[in-house]
Amino acid sequence: MTRFARISALFIALCLSLPALGMGLDEAKGKLESAKTQGLIGETPTGYLETVKADSQAQAIVDAINKARRDEYARIAEKHDIAVTKVETVAGQKAIEKTPTGQYIQQDGNWVKK
Repeated sequence: MTRFARISALFIALCLSLPALGMGLDEAKGKLESAKTQGLIGETPTGYLETVKADSQAQAIVDAINKARRDEYARIAEKHDIAVTKVETVAGQKAIEKTPTGQYIQQDGNWVKK
């Protein structure tokens, strides 16, 4: 493969990945429910989202939402002088309880439809 071909391939790959890397929190929030309904994203007992099916846009949504959740969990833990893991666990339980029927949740490491 020539140097030009390698650089071109790298450039194309970078261009294709930019929309996923650039997703902001507001955009992620707007797309979250649809991705959950499509079965691409599910809630976990750890208080975070994970992708159920590999999809670059779903992963970008998960990354943006999880960053915001991580920041909020840290803020709550600091405010109440408790471990972040406790906040994550409680948030995970609540998120799973609130998940509508037909969407994915993680139980014992496996994805199941609620």
